[in-house]
Amino acid sequence: MKIVIAGAGEVGFHLAKLLSYESHDITLIDLKKDRLLYADTRLDIKALKGNATSIAILKEANVHLSDLVIAVTSIEAINITISVLAKRLGAKHTISRISNSEFIDNKEEINFAEFGIDELISTEELATNEIKTMLNQAAFNHMHEFDNGVLSMYGMILSKWAPFVGMSVQQAAATFPEIHFMPIAIQTQSSEDVIIPRGNTVFKEGDLAYFITLDEGVTELYKLTGKIKKDVQNVMILGGGSIGRRTAKELCDKKMNIKIIERNKAIALELADELPNALVVYGDGRDVELLKEENIGEMDVFIGATESSETNIMTCLVAKSKKVNKTIALAENVDYSKLSHSIGIDTIINKKLLAANSIFRHIRKGDVVEIATLNNLNAEILEFSVRENSKITRHIIKDLHFPREATIGGVIRNGKGIIALGDFKIQAGDKVVISCLAHAVNKVEKFFD
Repeated sequence: MKIVIAGAGEVGFHLAKLLSYESHDITLIDLKKDRLLYADTRLDIKALKGNATSIAILKEANVHLSDLVIAVTSIEAINITISVLAKRLGAKHTISRISNSEFIDNKEEINFAEFGIDELISTEELATNEIKTMLNQAAFNHMHEFDNGVLSMYGMILSKWAPFVGMSVQQAAATFPEIHFMPIAIQTQSSEDVIIPRGNTVFKEGDLAYFITLDEGVTELYKLTGKIKKDVQNVMILGGGSIGRRTAKELCDKKMNIKIIERNKAIALELADELPNALVVYGDGRDVELLKEENIGEMDVFIGATESSETNIMTCLVAKSKKVNKTIALAENVDYSKLSHSIGIDTIINKKLLAANSIFRHIRKGDVVEIATLNNLNAEILEFSVRENSKITRHIIKDLHFPREATIGGVIRNGKGIIALGDFKIQAGDKVVISCLAHAVNKVEKFFD
């Protein structure tokens, strides 16, 4: 595909990086020379300096030949303008990153495709949905459902009480033969990299481990990972901006007890009027005494949702010190997203990476029907639809010579989830959930040709 990306900030760079693992013709446009130089020296792309709202620049980027134009600058109006111009100039498909979630809420009423915008990606909506997902199973650090929960992915830090800590994957499978989940990725405390577990991989205390599980396997995961299932009822949200406000509204609709702390008096008053079922506190959440006065220790979940990454992270650490079971921090800096495991925060959400990963789903070739990224690590979970005569159907799993950088986590057949082991044979019509390192995606895709 010929892809033009407008905006070489964190979203644009991350997208270009993801696409650089595949054979796409990428042109990256930005006004800032240093951003382009950074990307150009690290990625196999064409860098073009200029204003992407300029028709001359768009023509120089050959948008009339492009399969896709992605507008991901930091300014919503510019992204919309770029998409409209690109479509008029002949681009086949356009995607715009927006901040106003109203556009998403009303996209059925307002046909944006008529204006030349095929897809809208709202960073606020994505972040809110990610928070809601994490609250569904608060004991876990990460969660993603495939086919409405027929198979699910859970990520968690292994406690010293987990019965299989110290065992290899092979030993754990022999000790617990009736389990309904499969380990698919592990990040150790000492590394930012993820490994795809093999039979001799040893589970260690403090590992961030990811599993694919059936519905009946969730209870087993709680038991065997040393986690305790707790219902979420009391939630404290720091920051009443767009994400904090949207999250609070949706959680109030679920009859949860929501407490919002907002240091801007005008915004606090607005929130109190808009969310009568939430308790809005006017004050500075960086004040530890205020957090104590508002009984932070009685919360099930604490969400840092201000515009300051540092404030969100520090207050989450305070919450963790007060024994709050689940902490979630929004972070603008992509580098912070990789730190949750090492600093003790349960989940760090970066809306820019969520946007990039969401856009990436629209680009994937072949028969990929779903994709999830492991906590911003260099690995992906892919769900493939299996066609007739695909290479993956020719042998049982252990005889496929599947890449070592990937593993088959589970199979969905006739609407039912299956934990597929070595003697299992995949059939046409199945859906297969695979965990793989980013650089191995091309190798995996060949099994589904």
